[in-house]
Amino acid sequence: MQLKPLGSRVVVSPIKEETKGGIILPETADKEKPEKGKVIACGSGKLLDNGNRAPLEVKVGDTVVFKKYSPDEVKVEGKEYLILEESDMIAIIE
Repeated sequence: MQLKPLGSRVVVSPIKEETKGGIILPETADKEKPEKGKVIACGSGKLLDNGNRAPLEVKVGDTVVFKKYSPDEVKVEGKEYLILEESDMIAIIE
């Protein structure tokens, strides 16, 4: 099964960052920090008032930073993915 996002939505595979140094942080310690992920699929772009589509700035394979609470979580074939609007992305990591 494949996820095909609609419009300006993007499917992202989350990148979990490892805690270093053996320090155990409470679960709430990083709740406000943005998250990272790899773009797996992109929608066709935002539909404009004139009927044209605005292309997305991100592409499949990009690593992006996005707002922590904006994505919708889905599980497909046992793997977790996030679906979010392109406008909820903060940056592309190059």
